[in-house]
Amino acid sequence: MHKLEFFFDCSSPWTYLGFESLQQMAARHPDLEISYHPFLVGGVFNTVNPSVYASRENPVIPKQRYAKKDLQDWAEFVGIKIIHMSELPVFPVNSVKAMRGAFVAIEEGCIVPYARRVFERYWSEGGDISQTDVLEGIVADVGLDKESFFEKINDPVYKDKLKDNTTAVIERGGFGTPTMFLDGGDMYFGNDRFPLIEAKIGWK
Repeated sequence: MHKLEFFFDCSSPWTYLGFESLQQMAARHPDLEISYHPFLVGGVFNTVNPSVYASRENPVIPKQRYAKKDLQDWAEFVGIKIIHMSELPVFPVNSVKAMRGAFVAIEEGCIVPYARRVFERYWSEGGDISQTDVLEGIVADVGLDKESFFEKINDPVYKDKLKDNTTAVIERGGFGTPTMFLDGGDMYFGNDRFPLIEAKIGWK
């Protein structure tokens, strides 16, 4: 049995693509053990990849134009809707509460529907996932207990879980989201790496 660790932050459209691609791959490999590791990509950028901020401030216009097309091509290929960033209420979004909530969803055995709904609510519907009322809707949609959810995401234990995962992905060589580790130390980055991971599973 192979094991895949999926480190993710729902604030990234490329991670939405990666998340859905992972579900499709998992359906083809039911023996693949997948674990989900929420983290804050902003913390990673601040520590090891500040060039992301520089590129936002001084974008290469042809590259930026192509990236918009590329994102939509990938969305169509994967089968999801991703709206343009200009249509979002805020970008980048503060995903701290939503990502702490992912730990609650892991405990309750509903991380896939929870993460999918967070991604969808922001990237497909333009909902501001930093806002309590939007999170309340997500919690209701996936059947989590609202009182327990909000109590936990404000608990220092859950705050530390998110910090620890952010530190862990940096220490293991990560620099963005999504970052995956196959069978311990075999790292992959990006939404387009799943064919390589699937091939590697077949090779081993």
